[in-house]
Formats: sequence, structure tokens, C-alpha cells
Amino acid sequence: MRIADRGSRIADRGSRIGGILGRTFFALGAVFAFLAVAAGAFGAHALKARLEPERLVQFELAARYQIYHAFALIAAAWAVEKFPGGASRASGWLFVIGILIFCGTVYGLAFGAPRWFGAITPIGGVSFLIGWLMLAIAAWR
Repeated sequence: MRIADRGSRIADRGSRIGGILGRTFFALGAVFAFLAVAAGAFGAHALKARLEPERLVQFELAARYQIYHAFALIAAAWAVEKFPGGASRASGWLFVIGILIFCGTVYGLAFGAPRWFGAITPIGGVSFLIGWLMLAIAAWR
């Protein structure tokens, strides 16, 4: 096998992986956006009378950050295709982790989860921050 053929096969494999990952990030972003819109509607209509005002504010914060980062995940899907490499892939996974940890714990706190949940929340926030940084790095390279 010639070196050029081997390099071409490696590039093709990377392209397939990027395509699968891009579709995965896009689909996850769409699902997270759907769930954020559903949560927002649920909060506005069903929870308004059931949650204390401060807990409703927490719930709305989680839904808002979830929709923002669902769109960020869709941007990461585009970046995986446009700017292939580790930084764009990392940004997508960091947005997923951030949504699960940050939004998940804030939703939990809104529904009365133990206060120690609040100690985990910043891990999700840091994931969001690093995700945005990785997306910028992917674009700069």
C-alpha cells in the first residue's frame, strides 16, 4: 500500500467520524431545544401555581440556559464539519456535559433536590465556558 493511499483512507475515516459526530451533535441539540421549549411551556403554565417564585425563577433559568446551549450544540455540529479537529469535537461534548450537569442540577434544585446539588452546578457552568472557548479555538485554527 502506498503512503498516499493510506493517508487518503485515514482522511476518509476522519470525514466519516466527523459526519457521524456532526449529525449526533445536531440531533442532540434539536432534542435539547425541544425539551427546553417544552420545559418553558410547562413552567409558564403548569408550575406557576405549584412552585414558589424563587424556585420558578430557577426552573426558568435552567430552561433558558438549556435552549441557549442547544443552539450552541447545533453550532458545534456545524463546526465539526467546517473546522474538523479536536477543539470542535470537544466543544460539542462540553455543551452536552454542561446541559446535563448545569441545567439538570438547576432543574433539580427547583424541584427541591438537596442543597448539595448546588455544589455540582458550577461544573456544568465551567463546561459551558470551556465549550465556547473550544469553539473559538476551532474557528481560529
